[in-house]
Amino acid sequence: MRLRVATCIAEALDYCSSEGHPLYHDLNAYRVLFDEDGDPRLSCFGLMKNSRDGKSYSTNLAYTPPEYLRNGRVTPESVIYSFGTVLVDLLSGKHIPPSHALDMIRGKNIVLLMDSHLEGKFSMEEATVVVGLASQCLQYEPRERPSMKDLVATLAPLHTKPDVPSYVMLGISKYEEAPPTPQRPLSPMGEACSRLDLTAIHQILVMNHYKDDEGTNELSFQEWTQQMRDMLEARKRGDYAFRDKDFKTAIDCYSQFIDVGTMVSPTVFARRSLCYLFCDQPDAALADAMQAQIVNPEWPTAFYMQSVALAKLDMHKDAADMLNEAAGLEEKKQRVVKGS
Repeated sequence: MRLRVATCIAEALDYCSSEGHPLYHDLNAYRVLFDEDGDPRLSCFGLMKNSRDGKSYSTNLAYTPPEYLRNGRVTPESVIYSFGTVLVDLLSGKHIPPSHALDMIRGKNIVLLMDSHLEGKFSMEEATVVVGLASQCLQYEPRERPSMKDLVATLAPLHTKPDVPSYVMLGISKYEEAPPTPQRPLSPMGEACSRLDLTAIHQILVMNHYKDDEGTNELSFQEWTQQMRDMLEARKRGDYAFRDKDFKTAIDCYSQFIDVGTMVSPTVFARRSLCYLFCDQPDAALADAMQAQIVNPEWPTAFYMQSVALAKLDMHKDAADMLNEAAGLEEKKQRVVKGS
């Protein structure tokens, strides 16, 4: 199944490239979704449709293509590098920094790299091929990395069971009803999200300001002091517009802050997500809420905002599950506070 996931991602990226969209923002395991048949799908949220110069940002420097650290640009070769990190994730079942993975590959520690949950039940020949591909993708020099077509050509022959449905390979029943999700008590934010009360959500986000950014609102890399000032000024203008419910202006200002890429802020993504909801753009709202989760994986607000966006997209079961997951994270956070 892992080979199927790798092949599907490579084919999706190759298709996007052939359609004139070779840049994909921050490719990682969170971008891979599964449909009701268990088939892997690549989320469209990472497509950089409007970026001509390839400017982007990364949420974790350990997984950032080296050339992005040098010049702040994402290129088609950068996408190949990120695909290499996904291959390592699929092989190991863990999020291993590329530098560590390359050390293991150079030391020919393939067995140590492989996911222990596989219990040795994998083809060493296939594993060697995929490990070799990952190594090529993670080369320091962009010109030394393979093309996406080369990756598809190498991975496709390894996919030897195309007729076996994905849900069978995953060991799940396609038609089995999922057990009901246990409901948890909701906080004021949760209650507002469950009612799809955008005005109440807005009031809570304004009141909370940036207190939830502590520990996550980190500098990624700093180019110029003036650039930092301009970026923070853009965020301040966005905050004023957000407070005054001028949501289109807030989107523009927050986008300026995000596009610079020197600082990442889950709160900015949550605020822009709500702005998109007020502007009847639930797809964009969901994308921003997912980005907030990537920046801070255990932040309840990121999950709450996803639940609202999913409900607006008429994905009500997913919205309910996300709402409950957010409530669970809040419970966990409260237990930690009480324990300390």
